[in-house]
Amino acid sequence: MTRSSPVWLPIGFVIALIGVGFKYWQLPADQAALPAALYTPGLAAVAVVAMLLRAFGTGRFLRIWLWAAIAVPVAVVLRHLLVEQVAAVPWPRELSIATLLGLGASLIGTAIGSLLLLRSSRRPQ
Repeated sequence: MTRSSPVWLPIGFVIALIGVGFKYWQLPADQAALPAALYTPGLAAVAVVAMLLRAFGTGRFLRIWLWAAIAVPVAVVLRHLLVEQVAAVPWPRELSIATLLGLGASLIGTAIGSLLLLRSSRRPQ
């Protein structure tokens, strides 16, 4: 498997999803209010995954940024479907908060990864 292999983005997504969701899925319902419930090391995991994917040159900036960012709202949806056992989709307010947090954390990680990639002698062509 090479750096440009398309399998790295889904692997990074799953790692970011587990990183952000692991703590969030275990919270009791009264403590799962957004955005405070997502201010955990899980957002740092999203940033680190995005940084590593970009620093190793596995894809372009926008693609990595969005792949890592989407893990946060997916974690919120999974909590509603699996943990709270509610068949309805979460409120648009919750999804928008989760999306903004994911985009912010992923943007920071992707930007730092781009700086590291610029300094690398192994940049992709």
